[in-house]
Amino acid sequence: MGGRGRAKAAEDGRGGYRLRLVWGLIGGGLVGVLLYRPLPSSAVLARPDVHAEYVKFPSGRDTVTAYLAYPERKDPAPAVVVIHEIFGLSDFIRQTTEQLAKDGFVAIAPDLLSRRGGTPASPDDARKLIAGLDPDTITKDLDATVAYVKRVKAARPDRVGVIGFCWGGGQSFRYATNNPSLGAFVVCYGPGPDATSIARIRAKGLGVYAENDARIDAGLADVDAAIRTYHKSYRHTVYPGVGHGFLRAREKPEVADSAWRDVIRFFRESLES
Repeated sequence: MGGRGRAKAAEDGRGGYRLRLVWGLIGGGLVGVLLYRPLPSSAVLARPDVHAEYVKFPSGRDTVTAYLAYPERKDPAPAVVVIHEIFGLSDFIRQTTEQLAKDGFVAIAPDLLSRRGGTPASPDDARKLIAGLDPDTITKDLDATVAYVKRVKAARPDRVGVIGFCWGGGQSFRYATNNPSLGAFVVCYGPGPDATSIARIRAKGLGVYAENDARIDAGLADVDAAIRTYHKSYRHTVYPGVGHGFLRAREKPEVADSAWRDVIRFFRESLES
């Protein structure tokens, strides 16, 4: 890596890997490379190294910034678009993107606040900005993200999925109603779209919900009814003893780990076949 650089080490508690993040200036741009080394007593994965960087691509007249992570594998991998929470492109979303790469996928997380100057440091400021986003513009920026990742040589352009969390979970569900090219979508404790739009979904779907999340769970009956009416493939699990945002909060690590294994199994079944 040319130019000036710096390195720091931290632990990724969910994956059991020690993370080393190396930043450097390459071609006038700042690029980060993430290297994972297994911690003692943790299971060693077949592809432990993950490479990540920030990328930019056009969406109409604007530019979207995204966090892109690559797995270490010899053949092209399915791609997964990661839709952030109402907090914007946070550390949790970057870590999730890296985890997906460690699990064998090319993963990309667009900053859907790029048109507003990018995710601010304050979560409250991010909430206010996201509340004002136009749904059609969100779709346009997600379309641009999918188009970009399909051009990545390490990715399979015919195998693209999407996952979202909280606010992003609702956007993942909504985006599945708008992009028939998706192969799979995952909704992590996000609201469902209106019933009639579910008729447009072509991808297989998976829902991850929490037992102690009455606000979101109250809509599951309507979602299930629409899924049956329009004969779509969407199954969900309500995980016991946890609340909204449990994958981030990890209030019960064993439940969070179980849910994540279900997500990865679903993506492999839906996108790798």
